[in-house]
Amino acid sequence: MSEPLATAIEDGTARSPATDHVSRLASERGKSIGGARTHAYDRNHVWHPFTQMQESFDLPALAIVSGRGGWLTDTEGRVYLDGNASLWTNVHGHNDPDLNAALQRQLARVAHSTMLGLTHPVGAELAAELALLAPADLGRVFFSDNGSNAVEIALKLSFQYWQLVGRPEKTGVIGLAGGYHGDTFGAMAAGDSGFFHDRFRPWCFPAAHFPAPHCDEWGGRVRAAEASGSLHALRTLLEKGAKQTACVILEPSVQGAAGMRLQPPGFVREVARLCHTHGVHLILDEVFVAFGRLGSMLVCTEEGVTPDFLCLAKGLTAGYLPLAATIAREEIFSAFLGSYESRRAFFHGHTFTGNPSAAAVALENIRKLRPLVANGILRTRIACFGRLLDEMFAAHPHVRQIRQRGLTAALDLAPSRDRDEAFPMSQRVGLQVCLRAREHGLLLRPLGDSLLLVPPLCLDEDELGELVHRTTRALADVLPV
Repeated sequence: MSEPLATAIEDGTARSPATDHVSRLASERGKSIGGARTHAYDRNHVWHPFTQMQESFDLPALAIVSGRGGWLTDTEGRVYLDGNASLWTNVHGHNDPDLNAALQRQLARVAHSTMLGLTHPVGAELAAELALLAPADLGRVFFSDNGSNAVEIALKLSFQYWQLVGRPEKTGVIGLAGGYHGDTFGAMAAGDSGFFHDRFRPWCFPAAHFPAPHCDEWGGRVRAAEASGSLHALRTLLEKGAKQTACVILEPSVQGAAGMRLQPPGFVREVARLCHTHGVHLILDEVFVAFGRLGSMLVCTEEGVTPDFLCLAKGLTAGYLPLAATIAREEIFSAFLGSYESRRAFFHGHTFTGNPSAAAVALENIRKLRPLVANGILRTRIACFGRLLDEMFAAHPHVRQIRQRGLTAALDLAPSRDRDEAFPMSQRVGLQVCLRAREHGLLLRPLGDSLLLVPPLCLDEDELGELVHRTTRALADVLPV
């Protein structure tokens, strides 16, 4: 993107697809009220997730009140490009008219009705749609409300299945190093998220982990890919302990919270083969990577893999409402059938299981996503994103590594790209870059000193250029070349 265009976008003089959103949002300046009250209430009463609250009291306050497309507006009327898709969930943009209409139609009928002993049209239809999207034989959908619960359900279903078929000794779990599956106790135990969960290890069940493969690629080029050591470690674990192992769990293709750690093509397929050979369940946690994030509807279908359990959330409702799904094989579902007295039923549930409002939005989201995937529109945007990252950061003196796949990327910041050294933790370099990005009309979130770029899938090429350009300017403010 040219400097004149970027400048014109910032001062509002440009007229392009990327700036139409900004112009409309900027016209609402002064219409939102309550900024001071919001910040006072927040400071006095809100406990934010993954946040050192003492530090947050000293940071600039920012409250979002509206959005359109890939852009958000705060209480002061300032407009920002949503560079992390509102925590990796947004697909078609904020305030999408089709998703809004689907939600409004459902609200005119009923906002919520339980699925405990009842059903409703949109929940049943969504279950059928998800079964159609998933690989053959994954036909049973258990709804919940977030990714952690989707994983908890998969783990519990695996454990109970082995009990029901007379193999109660199969209780072990194997996860991938660096795995993040959520913050409930089962999800924490299965994961390997370091300081995120270390304090709670005494209360987690023991789990084994095998090393993640190495894959360094961006801009469509594979620089290095190594999976043999990882697969050998998993094979060894299974050869020694498959008789006591219930399941293997991993995030396929990209481990998001590990810093967008990539897996080489074919890795997930080999993991699935090992699980099948040794008679253990495979749980694929696609909470982050599904629904177009990597260019396909589901990673498992792209890889030609049929897991025993598939976990979905985040993009399922395009970032609108909380909804998650755990999809299981029919063979597993059949093991739970029996008389009431047999106690074979799965005793687990959530108040808002299969919420009709969320299900209606999810159905419309899938309807809108299909042509974007089928027509190659997402692939074009992904290729553009990779080119922009390569052009701006491949030789940047403070970017040690880029990891990009689909519409997701991580930029690892360092004092020098050529020396193995890191910034002191106290400098909070990643945070400082993200704070400066706000001044350039961009919202980002760091992971330590890595910048995570996860745009909404709706961004066009101009807007993707804005994302990369504004990131570059924020980086230059904090780390001048």
